[in-house]
Amino acid sequence: MTNLMKSLGLALALAGAMAGTALAQPSEVRIGVALEPPILDPTAGAAEAIDIVVYQNIFEGLTRIDQNGEVQPGLAREWTISPDQLTYTFKLAEGVTFHDGTAFDAEDVKFTFERILAEDSVNAHKEFFTPITAMTVIDPLTVEMTLDHVVGRFLFDLGRGDAVIVAPESADNNANEPIGTGPFAFVQWNKGSRVVLEAYGPYWGEPVHLSKATYVFISDTSTMTNALLAGDVDGTNNFATEALGVFEGNPQYQILVGTTEGETILGTNNRKPPFDNLKVRQAMAHALDRQAIIDGATYGYGTPIGAPFAPHNPYYVDLTGTYPHDVEKAKALLAEAGFPDGFSATLKLPPVAYARLSGQIIASQFAEVGIKLELINMEFAQWLDEVYTNNDFDLTIISHVEPFDIGNYANPDYYFGYDNPQFQALITELNGTTDEARRKELAVEAQTILANDAVNGYLFELAQTGVWNAKLTGMWQNSPIEGLVLRDIRWTE
Repeated sequence: MTNLMKSLGLALALAGAMAGTALAQPSEVRIGVALEPPILDPTAGAAEAIDIVVYQNIFEGLTRIDQNGEVQPGLAREWTISPDQLTYTFKLAEGVTFHDGTAFDAEDVKFTFERILAEDSVNAHKEFFTPITAMTVIDPLTVEMTLDHVVGRFLFDLGRGDAVIVAPESADNNANEPIGTGPFAFVQWNKGSRVVLEAYGPYWGEPVHLSKATYVFISDTSTMTNALLAGDVDGTNNFATEALGVFEGNPQYQILVGTTEGETILGTNNRKPPFDNLKVRQAMAHALDRQAIIDGATYGYGTPIGAPFAPHNPYYVDLTGTYPHDVEKAKALLAEAGFPDGFSATLKLPPVAYARLSGQIIASQFAEVGIKLELINMEFAQWLDEVYTNNDFDLTIISHVEPFDIGNYANPDYYFGYDNPQFQALITELNGTTDEARRKELAVEAQTILANDAVNGYLFELAQTGVWNAKLTGMWQNSPIEGLVLRDIRWTE
């Protein structure tokens, strides 16, 4: 054998060994999710299940929201805001293509927002973008948006799934065959079973670690547990808290416990006596033992809150000490309000476990101070009709999962009927401010007003409880926005 052949043989052997090593390191992930999305176009549907699959994976926006809830550059690499805060000029990333090979440019941005604002738009949050009065393409990589009034959270809204950029060539088919600019391209959707994505080779941004991701739809907790234990799936982003004990202490798995945007409240009809009386609401706040509710309703995995704001939000302030659990103080406040013997009320509960379990615990806690609750279990359609739409309720329990929805408290027609002109003026200023330091100051003040007014009983933030293979890293612990972002997930040794 010649030296050349020997060298060639050695090179081939080394290449084969290296290939074998590479193959031994997995680059695919299978993720179990509870709900199958109805469609795969996040600009045409409200279901969180859509964003779980596609947000920041298949589709991208001008900005993106990171796992701390903060705005980061997306397809817009930088931007400037005019002195009157009404005109935004975005400089777009270069060399971006959609997954069908068509080029991304400013015309696609213009098309996307004209589609959102069209009369026949089915965008779930069209109202976030109605302040846009003009879209101007300056050049292929520069686009200008003009607003009719200042919107303090505009850059955040541009980072939602509702505002991802789509192309005119493919937008009509995105419901079933989504084509975006993200790091993963759609491969197939076996309805009722799974969605398969693969890493997009020409991706314009930082390369991802995974070559393939499969979302497997498993709605039953027992089936999900068995799939995790058997290795049929490598993880799930939100596992049932009552079954987490199966994985605790098992070195093959890791449990990631974080927060979501789900502020769970004892919703109170502020427009209806006796709940229009501040002392009554304060008495109820003192009667609540949050930790007992968390232990009983979430198996200890909820995070106490004292106002309607997620603990992972940079504007959050801890107000859980505003009305500490104090039975005697609650009784005294009820007496001052004219109810020395308490009163009776109804508690209408939607068909979710955290609400039904919390309702039973709260009924017991309220009984200690003389408030007698009748628990009324409802189907969700009935709850939406009676409680949310027609305001026919005394008390209810629900989680509000929309990011940064404190502005609902400025609407006196919203279902809990809080009408405070001072608070409304504060939210108007917050919405019209882009300075981050001032926005945080206003958000803290807004939270404090709601806590002091005991508008609702603030119970806990729903936890995100992920169960993952111990060799995986890069999953989001918290969920500040709808989605299960794949870009940082990788296998380790």
